[in-house]
Amino acid sequence: MKNSVVNTGRLLGAGLRALLVLTVLTGVLYPLAVTGVAQALFPGAANGSETKADGKVVGSSLIGQQGYSLRYFQPRPAHGLAENSVNTQYRLLVSGATNLAADNKELLRQVEDARAAVVRDNSVPGHPVSPSDVPADAVTSSGSGLDPDISPAYAALQVRRVAARNHLPVTAVRELVADHTEGRTLGFIGEPRVNVLELNIALKDLTARR
Repeated sequence: MKNSVVNTGRLLGAGLRALLVLTVLTGVLYPLAVTGVAQALFPGAANGSETKADGKVVGSSLIGQQGYSLRYFQPRPAHGLAENSVNTQYRLLVSGATNLAADNKELLRQVEDARAAVVRDNSVPGHPVSPSDVPADAVTSSGSGLDPDISPAYAALQVRRVAARNHLPVTAVRELVADHTEGRTLGFIGEPRVNVLELNIALKDLTARR
């Protein structure tokens, strides 16, 4: 009986020591090491890929924003976003996809409405936009609804409208888009893209200098 109690005590002691060691290693030292390495090597990414304008944080390069006026480049649609109805203390958006099938009537209506809006908004005198010119990302949401990028084709389609509304030369706006067009990651992953937030910040700066 005495040996059984002693053995049990030893097992409990070993278990508690293991718990303490693993708690310190995985709960304190490892997070501190990972955070330190991230801050030292990738401070921008570690802090949320913040985008600044006029010395203030205006967003993240990883999260798309809605609500730009037609003076600015427009992002992809975000039909999958929804209002949070559980935590009403803050105004939160819930990201996600529409989960609508390709032949769903609501999805088809959304695409047709978006295409009509793109044609209407981006047609300028002497340069009408044809429905066949509208790229897919201009009328469809991403899986999260928070895609920060658009295709170079969609950015190019908006150039004349942005130039006209800001009284800028078309060539200057084209150059701005070209300067903010990123190639495929590592040369072969993904597609060329344009970050809408960063492009619009540069557009605002360009307009202010004119």
